[in-house]
Formats: sequence, structure tokens, C-alpha cells
Amino acid sequence: MSTNRFCMPAKIVGVVSFCVAAAVAAQTRTPEATGAAKSANPPSSSMSQQSTSSPNAMSSMNEKASTVSSSDRKFMEKAAQGGMAEVQMGKLATQKAESDQVKQFGQRMVDDHTKADQQLKQLASTKGVTLPADLDTSSQREYDRLSKLSGAQFDREYMDHMVSDHKKEISEFKSEAKKAKDADVKQFASSTLPTLEEHLNLAQAADKVARNEAKTQTSSRASSNKKGT
Repeated sequence: MSTNRFCMPAKIVGVVSFCVAAAVAAQTRTPEATGAAKSANPPSSSMSQQSTSSPNAMSSMNEKASTVSSSDRKFMEKAAQGGMAEVQMGKLATQKAESDQVKQFGQRMVDDHTKADQQLKQLASTKGVTLPADLDTSSQREYDRLSKLSGAQFDREYMDHMVSDHKKEISEFKSEAKKAKDADVKQFASSTLPTLEEHLNLAQAADKVARNEAKTQTSSRASSNKKGT
């Protein structure tokens, strides 16, 4: 009995000592464990900031890509296609025209519209507008038709198209110069308009020459046929 009385307190003392040591060790490890947990699981606030920053970035990109109205953008796209058509058909005229005046007009189209197209591309890049890189269906069809002609017939058909085409362009540029919502687009339309009006005057003069030459050739052929008979 006496032996058991002394053994029981000793066991209790041992258990208490073990619990104290475990508690001290736990306190010592707590900062390290907490730091590891923090690094493994970043605060939810930073995650929410990342998730909200992405939509804002996308929104700002969309705003940058649409800095002009739909009507101004359509004008720019149509002007780009019209300019490309003038350049391509102008090059065709320098190769296939019979009249020197028609050839000179074709070269003028290449020079002036190349310059205007470069200005339009610079403007479009600042407004986030992607311009078409190919001719529209109507212009491509006209180009293909003219490419099959030559001589006086080409001169007549080409200049006839240039007169009607520049009348349409002048009407569109005048409208945009008055109604454009973007100031820079309005300025482009206004500054380009005088050149287009000059082109129309040149086109009408060259068209008369082409028509007269065509009449002269027709008359010559008719007289030759009569002599042959």
C-alpha cells in the first residue's frame, strides 16, 4: 500500500511535465506554421483585386478600340476602299490608256490617293479602326472589266467611270465634313475634299478628250470601210 501511494503522485507529476513541454513546443512552432499557411493561402482580398482588374482592363481596351462612332467608322472604311480602287485603276490607266491625258490623269490618281490613303491609315490607327485591305466587290468587278479593254475604248470607259465615281466621292466627303462626330475625321474629310473636286474637273476634261478620240477613230474606220467597198 505504501509503495502505491508514492508511485501515483510521481506518475501525475510526469504527465503534467509532458503537457507543459508540449504546450511550449506548440507555441514555438505557431509563428512558423502561421507564416507557411499565409504563404500557401494568400488573402482573399488580393484574389478579388486580381479578378476585378481583368474586366477593367478589358473594358479599357474595348473603349480604346471604339473611339469613333459607327457612321464615322463606316466612312473611313469606305474611303479606304475607294482610295485603293483609285490607285489600282490609276496604275491600269498608265499601262493601257492610249491618250497621254488619260495616262497623266491615271498617274495623278496614283500619287494623290496614295498620299490620302497614308493619312487615312495614320488616322485610323489613332482611332482604333481597322481599315479593309481589299477592294470591295463592286470596285473589283469594275477593275476586272477595265483590265480587259485597251486603247480608245479603255480611255472612254475608264474616264466615264472616274467622272461618276468622283461625283459620288465628293458627295460623301461633303456630308462627312459637315456631319462627322469626330473632329479629326471631319478634318480629314474637309482637307481631302478640294483634291477630289480638282480630280473631278480633270476627269471631265480627260473624258471629253477620250470621247472625241473615240469619235474620230469611229469616223476613220467608217470612211476606210467605205473606201474598201
